[in-house]
Amino acid sequence: MPFNSILALEDGTIFYGEGFGSQIVDVGEIVFNTSMSGYQEIITDPSYKKQIITFTHPHIGNTGINIEDYESEKIHACGIIVKDFCSRPSNWRSSQSLEDFLIKNHSMAISGIDTRNLTALIREKGSMGCCIGSLNKITKEEAINKAQNFSGLSGLDLAKEVSSKDAYGWVEGTWPDYLESDKDLNVVAYDFGIKKNILRLLADSVGKVDVVNAKTSYEDVMKKSPNGIFLSNGPGDPEPCTYAIDNIKLFLKAGIPIFGICLGHQLLSIAAGASTYKMKFGHHGANHPVQDLSTNEVFITSQNHGFAVNDKTLPGNITKTHISLFDNSLQGIEFKDRPAFSFQGHPEASPGPQEIQVLFKKFKLLVEEHAKA
Repeated sequence: MPFNSILALEDGTIFYGEGFGSQIVDVGEIVFNTSMSGYQEIITDPSYKKQIITFTHPHIGNTGINIEDYESEKIHACGIIVKDFCSRPSNWRSSQSLEDFLIKNHSMAISGIDTRNLTALIREKGSMGCCIGSLNKITKEEAINKAQNFSGLSGLDLAKEVSSKDAYGWVEGTWPDYLESDKDLNVVAYDFGIKKNILRLLADSVGKVDVVNAKTSYEDVMKKSPNGIFLSNGPGDPEPCTYAIDNIKLFLKAGIPIFGICLGHQLLSIAAGASTYKMKFGHHGANHPVQDLSTNEVFITSQNHGFAVNDKTLPGNITKTHISLFDNSLQGIEFKDRPAFSFQGHPEASPGPQEIQVLFKKFKLLVEEHAKA
């Protein structure tokens, strides 16, 4: 049953709406996502930890929740904001409603919000602290106070919080058959908040994947004799993740093939000597145009990040490979003297277009070449 709810921003802006899911109170950074589908993948993406998602697509919940499209085992977003919440889904793959899934995860949605107005506000003022909650649990004044006291994501290391505590192996391929990989190569994937479809594409492209905790040492990884290193997506500010940056420096020195995405891209860049910055409102969606600078080809991509690499700080041994056509921010790099490259977006496309998945093939070729050496 819906309940009276509130959404408060740190600038004092208030929205009232109907709540669905659990009657809770939570705080985070408010962002907007322009994807027209794939809300299940989005809310289970660990990269959204400590964030509250505004969906610009007006109808959310129509297709329910199914057992195959999870990107992790739970909801990581602090809450979701929608214009129209569908409590009675209709889809042949649906196994439960979005509301039931929210209740199971002790999370909530607020609906009846003018998301067009809210998105315009975020674009104007940037991502802000935000409080979402049931009016049975919090007052207007308390909600504003909580939003204003939110620390923000700058300086916050969240990768270590979402990373798997135990290492595990992965061989399952992509949907719909999920065929196990029969390739002989193996890579180690650092879990900074890794998504399942990334693992499936790695298995399809390279072979067995050994997934390890974000803080796993260089020495422990090398004991696995990896043919390549994968640096995953993840939430928060990359610069406090010094444990990862120090390890990456050692992998670069060893000459092992490296592929990083999202947070992994930022960490690889920092390890090489570059710096990062907090974006005004970030890139979140499945319709972002990115240009390959070597071919001028344009890819429509999936994106989810609030930090970016400052391309003016890249050292001379790194080439810019991709830029965003929305704001010209850096989207990809490649080393001239090492078998290492990275991409800022989410090339596994969950959700989103699949054309930039060619990057997994590029990693495969690097790994195969290194294995023969």
